[in-house]
Amino acid sequence: MRKHCSVFACTFLLVVALFTVLLSARAQSHAPKTAAQQFKNIQVMKDIPAEDLIPAMQFISASLGVECTYCHVEHAFEKDDKKEKKIARHMIEMNMNINKDNFEGKRSVTCFSCHRGAAKPVSIPVISSEEKMPEMMAGDAMDKSSFPKPEALFDKYLVAIGGTDVLKKVSSRIQKGTVALAGNQKFQIVIYEKAPNKRVSAVQLKNGESLTGFDGNAGWMATPGRVHLMTPGESDGAQMDADVALPAHLSGMFSKLEVSDGEEIGGRASWLVVGKREGKPDVRLFFDKQSGLLLRMVRYTDSPLGLNPLQIDFADYRDSGGVIIPFRWTQARPGNRFTIQVESSEQNVPIDDAKFASPPPPPPPPGS
Repeated sequence: MRKHCSVFACTFLLVVALFTVLLSARAQSHAPKTAAQQFKNIQVMKDIPAEDLIPAMQFISASLGVECTYCHVEHAFEKDDKKEKKIARHMIEMNMNINKDNFEGKRSVTCFSCHRGAAKPVSIPVISSEEKMPEMMAGDAMDKSSFPKPEALFDKYLVAIGGTDVLKKVSSRIQKGTVALAGNQKFQIVIYEKAPNKRVSAVQLKNGESLTGFDGNAGWMATPGRVHLMTPGESDGAQMDADVALPAHLSGMFSKLEVSDGEEIGGRASWLVVGKREGKPDVRLFFDKQSGLLLRMVRYTDSPLGLNPLQIDFADYRDSGGVIIPFRWTQARPGNRFTIQVESSEQNVPIDDAKFASPPPPPPPPGS
């Protein structure tokens, strides 16, 4: 009996061991690639997900106000021919060590802390052309008790655009207009939206169609010969854009809200609401003090080195089937911006769900 039990036990343990190995192999085969596994000559940030490397490079570019070729050899990014690339590696390590040794690993110091949009770091205080009130005096002079509650600002915005009942009647929307890029280049754009959260914009470029979409679960981008599935951070912003009834959902999006006096936008005084979310970057919302309409949204995409900002300014609010919506908005990132001007807007028209699906990736080149 003991012999049989012993054989059974050994067989059971062997099966468990094999099963564990198979699970481990399967997990490794499905695990996302690291930067070192996908890209050539990665010496710093080797273990970050491969999808996070480009956002990190974008953060460096924005912080220093430079293009990729400032550090990289054009068309041969893996080469180490440029001194600036070697310096950048040391700077990344320095940043990480500063935060690790002094800020409990929190990303308190970044490239932008010193560079402020310049290739050479700023080390001397700048003399402002305007006299500013000392921060302590400004704080004492400001009576925050007179500030409106954030929920009241959300409600005013909702009323200003037509109210909850009107939003509920919107099942879809098709907008047509133009997008103005750098150098005053203009292209035709069509935006398809379908409740509750599907959206795709199609820009007719000279070399083909450029698409940006959200299929209800994740975002994607496609240009001729290339398809990019958005990271969770990128999809977070795309989901906000796709939410047809976003004004009605703002109050439930955030775990904490703060109100302060906002900056003047397009000649309009504003209130700033900072919405905090668990495990996600903050969202900054600027509301017109008079009309209650949303003038600006600032949101962020996380990267291993810092937050990449996106600012969207809304203007030219008009009626579209009973809902007041912006017919013009400008999206700005460090170093580039574009403006969309809507010329026509039609609501509650049939749109096939296939319109929002990501196209298949292009086939690999022959011999690859």
